[in-house]
Amino acid sequence: MSEELKNKAAALPDKPGIYIFRDNAGIPVYIGKARSLRLRVGSYFLSTRDRKILQITAETADIETIMTGTEKEAAFLENNFIRRYQPKFNLRLKDDKHFPYIKVTAQEEVPRIYLARRVEKDGARYFGPFSPAHQARKTIHLIAKTFGIRTCRENIPGHRSRPCLDYDLGLCAAPCVDMVSEEEYADRVRSALLFLEGKVDMLEVKLKLKMRLAAKEKRFEDAARWRDFLRTLEEIKARPQFITAGLENKDIFGMASMDDLTVILFFPMRRGRLIESSRSVLSGRVPDGRSFLPFLQSHYEGRSDLPDTLVLPLLPEGHEPWLADLSSKKGKKISLVVPQRGTNKKLLDFAGRNAEFALKMAGEARLPLRQLQELFHLKHVPQRIEGYDISNTGGDESVGSMVVFEGGIPNTDEYRRFNIQTVDGPNDIASLKEVLTRRFKKLDREGGAPPDLILIDGGKGQLRAAEAALAAFPNQSIPVVSIAKREEILFSDRYPDGLRLDRTSSVLKLLQNVRDEAHRFAITLHRRKREKRSFSSILDDIPGIGPSRKTKLLKHFNGTAALLKASEEELAALVGPKTARFVHSKLHEQIDR
Repeated sequence: MSEELKNKAAALPDKPGIYIFRDNAGIPVYIGKARSLRLRVGSYFLSTRDRKILQITAETADIETIMTGTEKEAAFLENNFIRRYQPKFNLRLKDDKHFPYIKVTAQEEVPRIYLARRVEKDGARYFGPFSPAHQARKTIHLIAKTFGIRTCRENIPGHRSRPCLDYDLGLCAAPCVDMVSEEEYADRVRSALLFLEGKVDMLEVKLKLKMRLAAKEKRFEDAARWRDFLRTLEEIKARPQFITAGLENKDIFGMASMDDLTVILFFPMRRGRLIESSRSVLSGRVPDGRSFLPFLQSHYEGRSDLPDTLVLPLLPEGHEPWLADLSSKKGKKISLVVPQRGTNKKLLDFAGRNAEFALKMAGEARLPLRQLQELFHLKHVPQRIEGYDISNTGGDESVGSMVVFEGGIPNTDEYRRFNIQTVDGPNDIASLKEVLTRRFKKLDREGGAPPDLILIDGGKGQLRAAEAALAAFPNQSIPVVSIAKREEILFSDRYPDGLRLDRTSSVLKLLQNVRDEAHRFAITLHRRKREKRSFSSILDDIPGIGPSRKTKLLKHFNGTAALLKASEEELAALVGPKTARFVHSKLHEQIDR
């Protein structure tokens, strides 16, 4: 796997962005930012003795990347994703501190400006975020010095008879003692807001003229002040384009198509922050206004976290009834935009650039799929492959798994597990029939995406069992392939006596990946069930542990291993010192047997 990941890293773009290392379950274990994704991610696979890097790469099954325009944008996105996912190997940025904003209390009669860590619905204007924080403080200082906007918490009108020290230092126009008229102060606030909004092209020209004039007249302190102000202006212009201040809740969809393959990337923005991403790979005709609506309907089916705005690359035909229904579920009108300019267009362009790169990667991953189609004479390129496996120990705690690969890439959102209900004893073939029957009954009843190919872990017996189960669903004509372990022989209707592929075959590697993922996913649930039963039975055998105490221990310790490692003190906190000594002793007696 490390060689695969190394090759994937080498194919990454030489552009800034964030990278997400995911484990076998698709859970992020580490998130980082990079000036060059190719160089930074590639460095993890160089020879090293760094223990943390070795742990990260050992647990990594896949790498996901998101490109940004600048390294600073990557830093903000990294912060958002780490807070969202809390990866185990990220030690920094997990706390509740946020990049700061500049807050202008525009809702007050005499507005003030100061640094804020959170954006709230209070009528104020927020600008940012800023990184590092001293840029925000520096900007506030310059605005106070240039426009005379107050930074204090003074009540106006108050009881002050003379201005404070800020006025003497030239950092405030002192509206608290009427040193400036209401009209003039309001004009100063408007100018400051224009500056913070970046609408300052004319202001920039004037500031440069003032700076040059001051330097020419040897007023170097004034020249330096205007120079610093211009630099701050450039920093504000360079703020991340796709992370906006405010409380916007938007869903952004980026799309890219090539031949008969389309990739759609989904980026939800909550409270002005991009928090995650997901990818859909579609085969067949490139989505247009008519076919895009079914995709959106499927995407939002069952979702409760609905946005205020959908930012789309094209207008879905006949979307009005669906959008009205979605708005009804939210209890608030949801708007739909296909932007041509402004912030939403920048967001859409960002999503589109990442979709184009994902399309390139999906195109490369699709080569084995085309070869798979030719090898087994399939009607279509098998865009969606479902892999199935059964796991048990002597027939106990049997479970089945279904994993889904779309475009040759795992789609963990579609994975399913099955507790075997009708089979007693170690009967993998009967268990497989049950799993497939339940899966396709649900598909017939509720609809959804049927697979283009089914892969079974096993030999001829498992293949025949799968075909027998599917025979009960004549409307589902789906080809089945099985792969036998050790010899890695493929069986299908076309190859009833088996097919051996070269060990380096990309088709074989793809099918092995699907098989191994189905096995991993099944055995994870099986071990969990077996451990829970073992855990429960150990406690059942200890006198003095009734249902209440047993529930408390089961809830606190997540598995037998954690319970066995628990000290008497930890147990005492749950069941008292006397019972803790007895439980600790009895548990270790059972281990020593």
